[in-house]
Amino acid sequence: MSREKARVRIGIDTGGTFTDVVAVDETTGRIVTTKTPSTPADPADGFMAGVAKVLSDAYGLGDLTLDDVAGIVHGTTVATNQLLEDRPQDLGFITTEGFEFLLEIARQSVPDGYGNSYFWVKPPRIVPVHRVKTVGGRLDHLGNEVRPFDEEEAVRVARWFRDRGINAIGVCFLHSYANPAHEERMREVLAREHPEAVVSISSEVLREYREYERSVTTLVDASVKPTMRRYIANLSQRLGRGFSVMKSNGGVLSAAEVVNQPITTVLSGPAAGALGAALIASTAGHPSVITLDGGGTSTDVAVIVDGEPSITTEGTIGRYPCKIPMIDIVTVGAGGGSIAWISPEGTLKVGPRSAGADPGPVCYARGGTEVTVTDAHVFLGRIPPHLLGGEIPLDVAAAKAAIEELATKLGLTPERTATGVLEISAFNQSNAIRQVTVQRGLDVRDFPMVAFGGSGPLLVCRLIDILGLKAVIVPPDPGNVSAFGLLTVDVKNDYVRTFVTRDRDLDLQAAARVIAELEAQAADALDREGFARDRHVYARSVDLRYYGQAYEVRVPAPSGPIDEAWRAQVVDRFHEAHQRLYGYAYRDDPRHAVEWVNLRVSGIGPISRPKIAERPRRAPGEEPPQPAYRRVYFDEDGAGWRDVPVYDRAGLAPGDVIDGPAVVEEYGSTLPLHPGFRAEVDAYGNIVVERRENQ
Repeated sequence: MSREKARVRIGIDTGGTFTDVVAVDETTGRIVTTKTPSTPADPADGFMAGVAKVLSDAYGLGDLTLDDVAGIVHGTTVATNQLLEDRPQDLGFITTEGFEFLLEIARQSVPDGYGNSYFWVKPPRIVPVHRVKTVGGRLDHLGNEVRPFDEEEAVRVARWFRDRGINAIGVCFLHSYANPAHEERMREVLAREHPEAVVSISSEVLREYREYERSVTTLVDASVKPTMRRYIANLSQRLGRGFSVMKSNGGVLSAAEVVNQPITTVLSGPAAGALGAALIASTAGHPSVITLDGGGTSTDVAVIVDGEPSITTEGTIGRYPCKIPMIDIVTVGAGGGSIAWISPEGTLKVGPRSAGADPGPVCYARGGTEVTVTDAHVFLGRIPPHLLGGEIPLDVAAAKAAIEELATKLGLTPERTATGVLEISAFNQSNAIRQVTVQRGLDVRDFPMVAFGGSGPLLVCRLIDILGLKAVIVPPDPGNVSAFGLLTVDVKNDYVRTFVTRDRDLDLQAAARVIAELEAQAADALDREGFARDRHVYARSVDLRYYGQAYEVRVPAPSGPIDEAWRAQVVDRFHEAHQRLYGYAYRDDPRHAVEWVNLRVSGIGPISRPKIAERPRRAPGEEPPQPAYRRVYFDEDGAGWRDVPVYDRAGLAPGDVIDGPAVVEEYGSTLPLHPGFRAEVDAYGNIVVERRENQ
């Protein structure tokens, strides 16, 4: 089939257990989905298997080849997994003379508050002290040279790392956000004296102040750069063509460019899921939602307001702060593979440790011996005795035996034990939801929730009760929403420059020059991505705070000339945002001056998004398919085990209503509908779950 007959775009999201694939035929609007097992030893194997699978004739797109594909977008966990597994090996750090203990000093904050100070043990630094080297030279906060760069010392440092085979190096000099000259000279020395080294400099990774966060972010970039380069090179060679990679900020970038900024991919998959869910919900008339992406190892939660996700620069990956723009996502270890265990006090706990894909839950029959959330669902009959439509059989008897053994240790019935495991998992997920709503000043009851991912819909009824949610929306093919989201995002690059000044002292001409420079950087990047200048979009934003505050509030800044009206509008937006976030503002109090901190520009290259079509309703007089029945345990009304209807989602049509108890099954996921709940299929095929008394 020729390119003229089919313009197919493919999204591929590599997860810990499965690689999810979505293909969109842009000529017909047809969307097809599939899954293939992930291959942790070499994720490229699962990627290529997914491409081959979706291009085969089995999915009705025709027997296609890669020549028929207009574009491929990839969500990868390569960088994320390296950080979560804490493998920053063979990493070196070069900083300003006198600041060799910058990483050791870090910040005074203690995880979980100062009440944890007695028990908390400071973790090892990302680079130990003996691998930190300093170079003479000094800049002030305006970028003026106080002491010249010490070239001789730089050469000695470069040779020291070379002689010890340390090939990943981060460079962060004091105040280099204001002037990158010294860092660039250090990179030149390293290129000459240690050509094998992979180098990241802070003025390119994160050009803003706060030395500790800038240093760690730069080191994280240097740490993952070799792995990402190898992975991208391998994948590019096997594909024989270019592709794009999802970034944490909600944009994509060509693989050729992303190898130079791999840190931007650390939340690649979760970001795509939030954006895909946002488009699905907005199309169905819900512009503001909570998104819940339930996987095998973890659950990722975000908030979408008016179709846009919240962006933060205060994120962390594992134990490392990463001050890059990323969608504000909270992750908890509450997935299908989360392990149930007994604490030393004799209480039941669930997660964050996970059985993963290998050996996986007990019911996978791959050697797993510890009860997981999936095993509890299987034992209670809430998921079928197989996954992916029968491709992966599950050992129900093994899950039952494992639950019974755990129940004996707890002195409970197997049913009570299994429901207890699910209840704890539901509360773990609800705590994550509260973090992105209540702790951000939002009322969780104001938002419906979109539940997706393989395990996302499994606990939605309990979450409605625990949190008082209005409703939960379960999209079609929920296990592939992240892969679908990859096809909904624009090309996007973010640029920042620290620009600290009191509002009353703001030099509008200087601000205009900085923003012009940032927009020029954005334009160059979009040029390289193949976007014509008339398609470029530049989104400005500014970080501001009240003088004396430690952290800033980011607000959007208008386009157009940088004049007094522009300044006043930005400051007004800051007061409004501060009031909304913290409950107070000093709009009319001259004692609390406004301070400008960072100027930001996002360069956006818009793409065409797939259209979500309405589903045909059932013809007059057409009877819905009859359900099968299966023994399922629900304890809400005390009935316990009973035969409940099991519906094949493929047979449901808009307007169909199902009353719980029931189970709705599809290829990649399952929705257990508890007693007292009702599910209705909307015009786009989404299942909307509510408590019956709410209707």
